[in-house]
Amino acid sequence: MDLVPALEEPLQQPLKAVLGPATAKVMAEHLGLHSVGDLLHHYPRRYEERGQLTHLADLPMDEHVTVVAQVADARLHTFASPRAPRGKGQRLEVTITDGSGRLQLVFFGNGVHKPHKELLPGTRAMFSGKVSLFNRRLQLAHPAYELLRGADDEAVETWAGALIPLYPATAKLESWKIAKAIQTVLPSAQEAIDPLPQSLREGRGLLPLPEALLKIHRPHTKADIADAQARLKWDEAFVLQVALARRRHADAQLPAVPRKPAPDGLLTAFDDRLPFTLTEGQQKVSREIFDDLATDHPMHRLLQGEVGSGKTMVALRAMLAVVDAGGQAALLAPTEVLAQQHHRSVVEMMGELAEGGMLGGSEHATKVVLLTGSMGTAARRQAMLDLVTGEAGIVIGTHALIEDKVQFHDLGLVVVDEQHRFGVEQRDALRGKGKQPPHLLVMTATPIPRTVAMTVFGDLDTSVLDQLPAGRSPIASHVVPAADKPHFLSRAWERVREEVENGHQAYVVCPRIGDDVDEAADPKKSPRKKSPEDEAEKRPPLAVLDVADQLAKGPLSGLRVEVLHGRMHPDDKDAVMRRFAAGETHVLVATTVIEVGVNVPNATAMVIMDADRFGVSQLHQLRGRVGRGSAPGLCLLVSEMPEASAARQRLNAVASTLDGFELSRIDLEQRREGDVLGQAQSGARTSLRVLAVIEDEEIIAQARAEATAVVEADPELTAFPGLRTALDALLDEEREQYLEKG
Repeated sequence: MDLVPALEEPLQQPLKAVLGPATAKVMAEHLGLHSVGDLLHHYPRRYEERGQLTHLADLPMDEHVTVVAQVADARLHTFASPRAPRGKGQRLEVTITDGSGRLQLVFFGNGVHKPHKELLPGTRAMFSGKVSLFNRRLQLAHPAYELLRGADDEAVETWAGALIPLYPATAKLESWKIAKAIQTVLPSAQEAIDPLPQSLREGRGLLPLPEALLKIHRPHTKADIADAQARLKWDEAFVLQVALARRRHADAQLPAVPRKPAPDGLLTAFDDRLPFTLTEGQQKVSREIFDDLATDHPMHRLLQGEVGSGKTMVALRAMLAVVDAGGQAALLAPTEVLAQQHHRSVVEMMGELAEGGMLGGSEHATKVVLLTGSMGTAARRQAMLDLVTGEAGIVIGTHALIEDKVQFHDLGLVVVDEQHRFGVEQRDALRGKGKQPPHLLVMTATPIPRTVAMTVFGDLDTSVLDQLPAGRSPIASHVVPAADKPHFLSRAWERVREEVENGHQAYVVCPRIGDDVDEAADPKKSPRKKSPEDEAEKRPPLAVLDVADQLAKGPLSGLRVEVLHGRMHPDDKDAVMRRFAAGETHVLVATTVIEVGVNVPNATAMVIMDADRFGVSQLHQLRGRVGRGSAPGLCLLVSEMPEASAARQRLNAVASTLDGFELSRIDLEQRREGDVLGQAQSGARTSLRVLAVIEDEEIIAQARAEATAVVEADPELTAFPGLRTALDALLDEEREQYLEKG
């Protein structure tokens, strides 16, 4: 959010370089910092306190300490080493004392010259560094030090209490060099133009921007840091929310064809056929969607709901409403397996209503076609003909729908399933096939915390389905520590057998396919002794083909075991899924191709091998494949990671709750939002430097409200030149396109 002409001065320019050319080059190439403004907005990651003064007698191990002491003696040793084979290596050992104890300091190589000259016996100084143990003696290696010329106690306190900013750095440019460069440009902070409207800043008691920049880089107290961060968080939240509010405002100006379902048409006929009642949540969300579809500007709605909360039913009713109103609806799925599954379940749910133009089809019926990349030429040609003539009201497909050759008669609604798997460009290409912008419904089963929804999908209205349909069963989840307790794994396979004996089926999920040597890490590379955690990490992930073979010959012998993975021919994948759905296969050993949308109510057990190799949200998605019928589900998370490891704690969290929103918070806290925003922003660099999406929920919500009010009153922001400048800096070309495409 670099600001203004005064701060747009390049760090490196022919006539007057702000920094040395080498430093400026590294900053540009490795940190993406090109101007004075960029550098001022490169905030400290954290602050090091040199530490309260510590007596040498009570030094804690592995902690950063600051001591005031006198040099007792200093000795320079020379030694031979691989780097200095002729005995030219140098090591300076300095012993210091403060009356309560003694401590050794050590300096090596070229770092010995300065301290050798300055740290003479009798010299008093402050030393700061991390306490380590060498030859059973405490020492500080290469400590920072400040000579004390005269016994100025105040200077000692000030130096020890100083907050040292530590910056995001690179191997080529250490934090202290960045700090030095920032001190050079800090006076320019006075010229920073404030993006926040004055009334907002004063109303919320926020610092002016120049003062915030000064305090974030050169704080005197922890209160300075807190004040500066509070202000800079508001900048980030507010400018981003203004960008999204302007996007929503622009969308509201676009024309769209209102799509109101006919009173006694296809939708009514479908509802009359349903053997169950919709949940309250499904009814409420459907009303929100139908209200949007009836307006004359395009709907932009995000529908998020737990695995199995009935999103597909809501989306199908929306598609039927559009067909009723004379338009066509397209459902875009991320994989062929899922597209085929959706097509199968939609046709089943609609019955004769999906047989438009066929003998035995209902009078309200329409045609439901499938379009995927691997279909035969004749089938593809027929599907495309049905679309261009309007014969097919509903099309379900993969990326094949986006191709130029595919034309619609009157595209009225685009439904995107599992939005995080599609680039913005793909969504946009499909939307571009309407005569006027079609309505858009984006679905995800990955629960998104409210703040992320406001930040990443802030240009979409959000509907949440948090109620499971009646008849859904609870899922029990347990961690199986395969390395600590091998008998637990044997018991896991017994449980799978028991489920099959009771007439049910099971999934076994593995991270890898196993037909490709490159997939595996090379276990021979590192001869050193590894910790158990290292061992579990370095071993190649378990593979579908190997595990299926071992199970069929071993603990699950006699059961019908099949495999499913992404490299199989689409027809083979479909055949495997059909056999599993029909109950002919007992155990399906698969990769994550089954993660989304696969619906086999008779499957009650899932064993996830190397569960620590999957993300929290992914495990939750996978687990949602069981417990879809009336029998309770069981999910076993197998891991060889040690009990104390972070990976095991993550698995314990998944096992402890079925609440996807709670898990998505845990996931986000662990991965941090740069990752999340980076993916969602179509690769555009995340603009968040101090704003933490999870912790700053309140700021984001308030900034959204303020931004909406500002944009409604003044869409072009003519009264806010500072805000416009900040917006231009945020919306570099790539981001501008991202928001344009929505």
